[in-house]
Amino acid sequence: MAAKEGVSEGEEFVYRISTAAEWEELQTKGSTLGREIDKSTGCFHLCKLDQVRPVLQNFFANVKEELYLLQIDAKKLGDGLIYELADGNNKFTDGNNRFPHFYGPSRSFCPFPSDVVTKAEKLSLSGGQYSCIMLN
Repeated sequence: MAAKEGVSEGEEFVYRISTAAEWEELQTKGSTLGREIDKSTGCFHLCKLDQVRPVLQNFFANVKEELYLLQIDAKKLGDGLIYELADGNNKFTDGNNRFPHFYGPSRSFCPFPSDVVTKAEKLSLSGGQYSCIMLN
């Protein structure tokens, strides 16, 4: 990730592409530590709604397990939500390369809480494209 670019871009919601296991953990335990990439970078990787499809195509094309799209109340993430420029080696060349990341309170990695999730939908895969009501 590039340098921090700002706390807010005014979105009411940000989105998390979640595996079925992660979504189940959120529901049963009330939080999750996320995927390996989240743990290794110290933040949870999120996206704006218009970034969901490109992220799915570029980073989840070969994922075989069920995926869910989680709608997150951005205000509930507080100042732990930071928008950052994507790394220079990314595939987002349309200028849409500022991504929301959740670092947790005081910028310290912590479990991602379930109470910030306002909606969750299972993503359907057909013809190489993911879809759900939130993406329509």
